[in-house]
Amino acid sequence: MTKIIGLTGGIGSGKTTVAKQFIEAGIPVYIADEEAKKLLHQPEIISQIETNFGDSVLEDNQISRAKLAQVVFNNPEKLALLNSIIHPAVKKHFQQWLNEHQAFPYVVREAAILFESGTYHDCDLIISVIAPIEERISRVIQRDQVDRAAVLARINNQWTDEQRIAKSDFVIENVTPKNTERQVNEILKKLSIF
Repeated sequence: MTKIIGLTGGIGSGKTTVAKQFIEAGIPVYIADEEAKKLLHQPEIISQIETNFGDSVLEDNQISRAKLAQVVFNNPEKLALLNSIIHPAVKKHFQQWLNEHQAFPYVVREAAILFESGTYHDCDLIISVIAPIEERISRVIQRDQVDRAAVLARINNQWTDEQRIAKSDFVIENVTPKNTERQVNEILKKLSIF
């Protein structure tokens, strides 16, 4: 049976960089955030979100992620409601994807909120990517064109590195590309006997 390797880390830690290295090594990688964005275009998801959040989150009959984010960002009840719609859809989609990749000894499931969503329970092993806080802030400011306060607010809504590390089998410290690649290769060697 195909094993599931969870890959997670805080915003700006470099999860995508690490995921790409696994892809380059021939390992199938499921990027949960990307798939969740695609699921927002499905008619049944649009309908559920419109029913629960109203048509103010729609733009041209599609979900406006920016408008939806404004509604849920500082409202834990609304965020929980949104997650109750999205998480089961992502879980179902991942299961279909996993079924299509049964020929592989293991696959990687990358998710920013692997622990927060409880998805880590479905993983056989977990890799956390960490990076110094100032490096993370700098990366996100540059990538998303947002200010420092916005990045810190997002960081504060996620688990800390310490919380993630305590529940992880492997930790990758993503500071320099060469060092990160070396750590990924070491993990790949260990996974080959997994």
